[in-house]
Amino acid sequence: MGATVNGSSEQAFKFLIYGRTGWIGGLLGKLCESQKIDYEYGSGRLENRDSLLSDIAAVKPTHVFNSAGVTGRPNVDWCESHKVETIRTNVVGTLTLADVCREKGILLVNYATGCIFEYDEGHPLGSSVGFKEEDTPNFVGSFYSKTKAMVEELLKNYENVCTLRVRMPISSDLSNPRNFITKITRYDKVVNIPNSMTILDELLPISIEMAKRNLTGIWNFTNPGVVSHNEILEMYRLYIDPNFTWKNFSLEEQAQVIVAPRSNNELDTSKIKQEFPLLLPIKDSLIKYVFKSNQKIDASAAP
Repeated sequence: MGATVNGSSEQAFKFLIYGRTGWIGGLLGKLCESQKIDYEYGSGRLENRDSLLSDIAAVKPTHVFNSAGVTGRPNVDWCESHKVETIRTNVVGTLTLADVCREKGILLVNYATGCIFEYDEGHPLGSSVGFKEEDTPNFVGSFYSKTKAMVEELLKNYENVCTLRVRMPISSDLSNPRNFITKITRYDKVVNIPNSMTILDELLPISIEMAKRNLTGIWNFTNPGVVSHNEILEMYRLYIDPNFTWKNFSLEEQAQVIVAPRSNNELDTSKIKQEFPLLLPIKDSLIKYVFKSNQKIDASAAP
């Protein structure tokens, strides 16, 4: 069955999305509406196979998207004291969904994490040498990251899964508490380390296109390059609040106020850039999609 658009035949898509109450899940629904893509949110629990089968039977999707998962509230430290709950959703649930989709011959787009690596001797901070899709995760500092690395390794065996490694997601909605920019503007102190990050306004539409192209395997799902905490906050001061100030502290000092260490890394984006050559470098994407759209002051001196 196909729909005719501007005289050309286009396949009719039907998306089934898990993670309705989450940030990415909500944005995916809005994107489907704006692109006039038929979609429904899943009502089943990820760890309940029968409920997933019921969803698929009722919706008859061409593709399934999974943005459901436990990241912890207010942050990943929650997972350190709620390990079984974290396993139930991040491991059992994700694997069950992948298995059900494979049984039904459906592609699953799984929003995963790139917080499974940390700078090391082969990928030093500031070297521009990023971790590639085939690299083995080397960060096990948090239980959250441990579960995500476990699942990624197992999902390699499912030829129907597209794994997207999201990092420190940012969107133009600066009121959202999950937004990395919103988080660091509210912290008393921040570290200052260059990292790969994901601008959702640019990359989520790309993930829909990836589904349409039936792309599978692991993808570093970040904008090219890195940006530091201070560089982001300097842009925030330039475009949003000229009176904004912040204080830095070291990783050692940060370790005193968090339960689990945090991942810091650069991901290699050669693969996604080859598929989507117009993908903007991280700093350009920040300005275009986040700061220009929220600009409150005259930033004529801005690049």
